Amino acid sequence: KLYEQWLEEHSTKMRELASTLHEVTNRLNDFSADINERLESEEYMQIVRKSFRTWDSADTKEKKDLIRKLLTNSGVNKLVPDDLIRLFLDWISLYHEVHFAVIKVIYQRSSTTRHQIWQQLNGKSVREDSLEADLFKLIIRDLSTGSVIRQSRATDYAGNFIKKTTKSPSRYGSTMKSAFDDHDTYELTELGHHFVHYTMN
Repeated sequence: KLYEQWLEEHSTKMRELASTLHEVTNRLNDFSADINERLESEEYMQIVRKSFRTWDSADTKEKKDLIRKLLTNSGVNKLVPDDLIRLFLDWISLYHEVHFAVIKVIYQRSSTTRHQIWQQLNGKSVREDSLEADLFKLIIRDLSTGSVIRQSRATDYAGNFIKKTTKSPSRYGSTMKSAFDDHDTYELTELGHHFVHYTMN
C-alpha cells in the first residue's frame, strides 16, 4: 500500500509538471523567435533547473503558479540579473501564502498601513495579545527584514532617504505600538516590485 501511494503521488506530480510545462511553452510560443537565444542559454537553463526543484517541493497550487509565471516572464524579460531571479525562487520556497497575500495588498495599494492590510485580509478585530496579532507581526517582520517591504519614507532628489523627525513620547502613553497600527505606511521595495512583476503578473 505504501508503494502504491508513493507511485500515485509521483504520478500526480508528473501530470502537474507536464501541465505546467505545457502552459509555459504555449505562452513562450506566443512571442517572436527573438527570445530563442535567451531560452537556449545556459543561464536560463539554470533558472529552469532551480525552478523544477522549487516546484517539486512546493506544497500548494498557488506557489506552483508563482513558479510558472516566473519561468515564463524570465524567459521573455531580462529586467534584472538572473541571480535575482534565483533569489525570487528562494523567496517562493521561504515564504508562506499569507506572506504573498500581504505583498499583493501592498502592491495594489501602496503606502498602506498595517490596519488597512489587516482589514483587507481579515476584517475582524482581534486582541493585541492574540495568536492572530502575533502571526501578523511575524509576517510583517519577515517581509521587512527580507527587504520585500519597508515603511514608506520620503527621499531627496538623489534618492537618499530622509530621516524621520521623532516626536517626544507622551507621558500619558502606556501601551506599545499596535500590531494593527494605522499611522505608519508600508510600500514595496524595488526588489519587491520586481518580485511581483516576475511572479504575479
